[in-house]
Amino acid sequence: MRSLLMILVGAAVFVSHAGANEKGEVSQPSQFTFAWPLGDGPAKPRGATTRGVPVQPDAAPSAEWKSLRTAEKLSAFERDRRAILAMAGPYRVSFDFLEVVRFDPAAKPDVPYQSWGTEFVFVAEDHGDFIALQHILVMRVLQTDGKSSEPIVMRHWRQEWRHEPERMLAYEGGNTWALQALAPDRRRGAWTQTVLQVDDSARYAAAGRWQHADGSSTWISDETRRPLPRREFSVRKDYDVLEGTNRHTIVPNGWVQEENNLKLALDGNRKPRIELPYLAREYGVARYERIRDYDFAPGRRYFERTEPFWTEVRAAWARVVEKQGRYTLKSQVDQGSLFMPFFEYAARLDDGAAFDREEARAFIERILRERYLANG
Repeated sequence: MRSLLMILVGAAVFVSHAGANEKGEVSQPSQFTFAWPLGDGPAKPRGATTRGVPVQPDAAPSAEWKSLRTAEKLSAFERDRRAILAMAGPYRVSFDFLEVVRFDPAAKPDVPYQSWGTEFVFVAEDHGDFIALQHILVMRVLQTDGKSSEPIVMRHWRQEWRHEPERMLAYEGGNTWALQALAPDRRRGAWTQTVLQVDDSARYAAAGRWQHADGSSTWISDETRRPLPRREFSVRKDYDVLEGTNRHTIVPNGWVQEENNLKLALDGNRKPRIELPYLAREYGVARYERIRDYDFAPGRRYFERTEPFWTEVRAAWARVVEKQGRYTLKSQVDQGSLFMPFFEYAARLDDGAAFDREEARAFIERILRERYLANG
């Protein structure tokens, strides 16, 4: 199981989950239908390469949704908080990305991307004006004999929400992140969402405000830069950053994340290049659909046993940011497999090894210095 986990972590492979009808019969994964014009021919999506066990959707509105929609008088701040907390829980997740505009008609269209997974979103921290949600994948693969594999647990992304912060850590391009001050009018009533990668290094941050209507609650971000995800840098070398917006919408049985991204090529100064800086625009949709009767216990065990270690990792990153204000990585985190020593350390804790805080701190500082930081 451990060797398979390391393969999945290194390859960032997600599981394609079959559905089940009322009779319990397994259906084939849905066909990708939102594609390029008819004249371009069919575009078979890349992404998921394995099949997961059938799961049962939970159509009942969650307790978190009911709390968010309560008729009692709530402050805007408290309603925002409840919307964020409503993203926690057990999910089947689908990821779909497609280029919808090509600014260079001669360019070859990018192949659509589609993958699936099952994950639990834990409330890792809740301090009123700060909420952290940790995503943990727990996947069971259908084997050639039709039986389910042992659970495969993988630490996924983390999202941290702060109310009206004075600054945020923004991505500039070129594997460089820097603290960015937020003007008072941009902060007022806003929440920043900071997305952390699997090793708790920063990925991107954006400010935005929640909007609450009768049937949904939606957070819409400002435009922000983010590094290329694995689905892109593994196949594309012609642009440098994604520049776009995020939209999170909370619905009774889960939530949906929508991305509207421009593919931007930069010059040596991390500025848009002069000729044809934008190559294409892509849309992305991640649907988090609540499920029931799925055993996420291995993910909870991993979270509880390893969180003390990951807390120290985040503290080390915070010291780097406070000391330098800006830092550059030697290579992109998952592209250079920088995270593997951290994952291997956490795996030992998951297997039952005792946690030694001082040893962990020394290990983390050494790995950041030797493998991650280009500027010390």
